[in-house]
Amino acid sequence: MIKLAIIGYGYWGPNLVRNFFNLNSCAVSVVADTRVERLNLLKKNYPSIKTTIDVDDIFNDKSVDAVVIAVPVSSHFKLANKALEKGKHVLVEKPMTFSLKNAEELISMAKKKKRVLMVDHTFLYTDAVQKIKLLIDKGEIGKVKYFDSTRINLGLFQKDANVLWDLAAHDISILLYLVSEKPQTVSATGVSHTKNKIENIAFMTLKYKSGLIAHFDCSWSSPVKVRQTLIGGSKKMIVYNDVEPTEKIKIYDSGYQLKKNKLEVLVDYRTGDIQIPKIDLKEGLSSMASDFLSAIKTGKKPISDSQLGLEVVKILSLADQSMKLNGKPIRYEKN
Repeated sequence: MIKLAIIGYGYWGPNLVRNFFNLNSCAVSVVADTRVERLNLLKKNYPSIKTTIDVDDIFNDKSVDAVVIAVPVSSHFKLANKALEKGKHVLVEKPMTFSLKNAEELISMAKKKKRVLMVDHTFLYTDAVQKIKLLIDKGEIGKVKYFDSTRINLGLFQKDANVLWDLAAHDISILLYLVSEKPQTVSATGVSHTKNKIENIAFMTLKYKSGLIAHFDCSWSSPVKVRQTLIGGSKKMIVYNDVEPTEKIKIYDSGYQLKKNKLEVLVDYRTGDIQIPKIDLKEGLSSMASDFLSAIKTGKKPISDSQLGLEVVKILSLADQSMKLNGKPIRYEKN
């Protein structure tokens, strides 16, 4: 039985507690938060779980095997590093850290201590993304030519991270999971409508040697909530709409073909059937929790491993550089 501690019982913490608590292969032994009112709320629902306002109680508890960190990004590195130093396995919320250097340091520490370091990129565990991964790997849609993501809504304005770090992190992780090729350049533009100069609307573009292009549209200032990704292949196209309650994926047997002509570009369009695969609506967070525990027990590489988390941080860091240079493309150097 793996004994688990969770740091943070704010926005995402309750979801983590609920999913880990319902798994038979672990026991949530303690939850930490600096706000007593949040811990009192936890006690009402889970009287068996211990609570503390001091995270050192968790780090110094030798019975705790693993630590789950669900606090603002600015605190990720400090808490994750200390947990690893104390010999705990670590699951940290996305994005892993605020800097590439800190992400690399955490990976190095995890290797040194021989502990699992994993990032909670929950969408990778949804049946919708798993289905898309299967379709791409089987060659069902052909060669991927574009990835166009829109993730917009009204709020929640973050205090320590811009909208790309908050929202695009989800879709970058999905792209990295679906496509093995790394980008050549990263460019981004954004605007802040608040005094803290943190961008609440931003656009990011990744360009690849193969011709693949990925675009991300993120906003905390939209009157409507949109969670949609278009994936274009040489054979078929996929529309992934996470807001849809049941029909989250639609596969369009549509495309185009260029005709050779010296005078002009001629295009033949093909419009075929639309396929809607059945999707298991099981919560992705439950599968993510199980994957973390499995990695601890078996040593098997998790889907959302630390290297994927590092790549997400790297792309977001390059996007920040590009925004400071008014959208100038920044070269993505391979590790």
